[in-house]
Amino acid sequence: MQTIPASPLPLPRYHQIYLMLRERLAAGEFAADAPLPGEVALARTFGVSRMTLRAALDLLAQEKLIVRQRGRGTFARSRQAAGSAPMLGLLENLVANGLRTVVKVIELSEAPAGGEVAEALRIAAGDPVQRAVRLRSYRGSPISHLSTFVPASVARFSRKELSAKPMLRLLEEAGVSVAGADQTVSARLSDPATAPLLNLALGSPLLSVRRVVYDESGRPVQLLHGLYRPDRYHYRMHLTRAGTDVPSVWVSGH
Repeated sequence: MQTIPASPLPLPRYHQIYLMLRERLAAGEFAADAPLPGEVALARTFGVSRMTLRAALDLLAQEKLIVRQRGRGTFARSRQAAGSAPMLGLLENLVANGLRTVVKVIELSEAPAGGEVAEALRIAAGDPVQRAVRLRSYRGSPISHLSTFVPASVARFSRKELSAKPMLRLLEEAGVSVAGADQTVSARLSDPATAPLLNLALGSPLLSVRRVVYDESGRPVQLLHGLYRPDRYHYRMHLTRAGTDVPSVWVSGH
């Protein structure tokens, strides 16, 4: 029997099982299009009733991570079939991914830059910035919550523009030559504000991305705080060995 760890978060048992099965599916423990163990076996593994297990399987089916066929069983779906969108390092791929998703603008305002925003964008505290909060969806399912800050001196965008095009494309159309970005990826838990927007239970794990985009002169032109559902994204990079001395350094190819 697999023990379900105690959690200080208000996560029901079915959701804990859902998270564990989702991790096993993402890790490739169940071959694509291969049957999962039966409901009785899985319920026994987790020490829960079949009703509780079925609630967990319902969530996986809603996310198209599994397919349930009457009389045949439950089958794992391939990552491609499940609709996983790769989050790659190249700015060109970020733009391309944006063109395949649907965006809803939740908030759009102009406000004075606070300390953290001003520092990241190298502007004076209080300088005007345009703040946009957007919800990005892929095949009808929310995948990311994006908060972006752009100096008002660089560009201002309308709700219609932000709904129709990726921010990087809009910056380029505004005359900004986007050259690169600094990005950090970490983890955090969904809070009461983001959890319902991303169709997640409170306290579910999220990928947290902080990205500062620069133009060709090295001027910061955008700060992004992104929260991504880890079941909808995977982060991939190519590492090459640099130098011949020990210790060696591994660097990202993109």
